[in-house]
Amino acid sequence: MQPTKSIALVAHDARKDDMVDWASHHVEDLANLKIYATGTTGQRLIDGTGLEVERLKSGPHGGDAQLGALIAEDKLDGLIFFIDPLSALPHDVDVKSLLRLAILYNTPMAVNRASASSVLAHMLQSDPE
Repeated sequence: MQPTKSIALVAHDARKDDMVDWASHHVEDLANLKIYATGTTGQRLIDGTGLEVERLKSGPHGGDAQLGALIAEDKLDGLIFFIDPLSALPHDVDVKSLLRLAILYNTPMAVNRASASSVLAHMLQSDPE
């Protein structure tokens, strides 16, 4: 049976370990979803959790845009993006574009562990609002 809901997992370099740790605590729930991730984050998730992940390009090379397209096409049910608030981001405009699309299309979104757990719980409900 194919997963009926999809989620994107993205993390800036300084937050990738945190993303893998969070995902490892939620591996059973995440296994019930179609998972997309940008390049390096996706590989780290595969290596660290054994989850099946569809890897896109890295964020600066178009991965953020690919995720934005999934949101605009209504193919993404949730976005978890562990953003590093303390580092200058050379592709900040791409990050803002992705977040703007998530807001515009009312896609549940999280930027840290606490909100990520809430978004995941919401997505796993049988009929979320």
